[in-house]
Amino acid sequence: MPPPAATPATNPAATPAATQAVFAAADLGATSGRVVLGRVGPGRLDLTEVHRFANTPVRLPQGLHWDILALHQGVLEGLREAARSGQVASIGVDSWAVDYGLLDATGRLLGNPYHYRDGRTDAVADQVRGKIGAAELYRANGLQHLPFNTLYQLAAEAGSPQFLAARQLLLIPDLLTYWLTGQVGAEATNASTTGLLDAGTGAWSGPLAEAVGVNPGLLPPLRRPGDSCGTLLAAPAESTGLPRGTEVTAVASHDTASAVVAVPADRPDFGYISCGTWSLAGLELGAPVLSEASRSANFTNELGIDDTIRYLRNIMGLWLLSESQRTWRAQGRPCDLSFLLAQAAKAKPFAAVIDPDAPEFLAPGDIPARIAGYCERTGQRPPTDQGSLVRTVLEGLALAHARTLRQAAELSGRGIEVIHLVGGGSRNELLCQFTADASGLPVVAGPTEATALGNVLVQARAHGLVHDRAGMRRLVADTQPLTRYTPSGDRSAWTAAAARIGLV
Repeated sequence: MPPPAATPATNPAATPAATQAVFAAADLGATSGRVVLGRVGPGRLDLTEVHRFANTPVRLPQGLHWDILALHQGVLEGLREAARSGQVASIGVDSWAVDYGLLDATGRLLGNPYHYRDGRTDAVADQVRGKIGAAELYRANGLQHLPFNTLYQLAAEAGSPQFLAARQLLLIPDLLTYWLTGQVGAEATNASTTGLLDAGTGAWSGPLAEAVGVNPGLLPPLRRPGDSCGTLLAAPAESTGLPRGTEVTAVASHDTASAVVAVPADRPDFGYISCGTWSLAGLELGAPVLSEASRSANFTNELGIDDTIRYLRNIMGLWLLSESQRTWRAQGRPCDLSFLLAQAAKAKPFAAVIDPDAPEFLAPGDIPARIAGYCERTGQRPPTDQGSLVRTVLEGLALAHARTLRQAAELSGRGIEVIHLVGGGSRNELLCQFTADASGLPVVAGPTEATALGNVLVQARAHGLVHDRAGMRRLVADTQPLTRYTPSGDRSAWTAAAARIGLV
């Protein structure tokens, strides 16, 4: 287990003189980034988006990359807008997990970071598991097997000129924080997604790093959510108009960890689904579950705030719908989401059933064609129109949500009385109702902006405006719009649908 924290991490220099403050959250997702201002005070928690920018991957002959300089510029432009709004108490950065940049001995970035959907790890993951042993690897790091975990990316990178020249590895939010402050570090919730953190101690694992050819010296010191990352350097201060003394605070920098902070639960027996590009479905536990049954079910043990464990499984998520929209847009077909959802609501239930985690759905491309191929491969008639395809996607996600949470409860010995569905997917009424119907449990949807709220709340706690996890969640429940969905219809129809493709 990670070493226990006696009290939440706090920035001593950031103790407030007032009872409320404004915090800037740089929140980077797989398709867009934004800077949001959060105002926190007694009974107050509200967000204002001040800048949004595209996150557009770049495909080069060498592979698929993130345009990290454009993301950095987007953050600076957002902070410039934040500065115009008045005093900012601190800044926090969160993003997706696993991807990283490499720095040379002078601190310069060695090329644009690879995108986790790049295919360079396809064969490497099995090679690493064969070398270390799948069971031994799980006992060591407790992670779900995903071919793009940082561990596998580094194994694929080993021997390259960039890798040989590297002297520091920084995960995406840590890299952007470094460019703001000049201070290196690895925030723990995101570090726990790399496969290089020891699930028992919460520290970097030298043996795991060395097993894939990584010098442990590449791995920076760990930070906990709420720790200080320093203050703005002269260049970003001048670029944004913020004072040089503006604090930068380590938040739960894995976006899912931030989202879980903002789950408005008032009881311990809850399950959560952070639903966006991915659906992350699981439980908040006090200790990792490292059993062979857990490994076989492909559950992951990642860190949350206060050394909790996010026991969950990645599900492909609304990526399937957004990629379908992108394909239809290129074909000149209707792709407005409200139109597609209205058509899906009228479509025949369970005309086809898919497993959203089938490997053919991982890479970017023509998802409608791949769904048709999946249906043909599994002896089903493919969806015949857009509404049927969208319904097939949403029903498949709901079945995966229900199965994942049921298994999490069984493997951990923890019951679930309610499901909290947060993130962008909480706006999708059809998906929320389907999840309640498939699971037989009530679903509380919202907040939509869970990741940004969690980012802001960790900063607010570091500044003494909220005091514990329960207080953060009460503030979310008291200030954010929530919608409750109760199970309806015949649940046996969902069970029968799941059985058709082995999703029981």
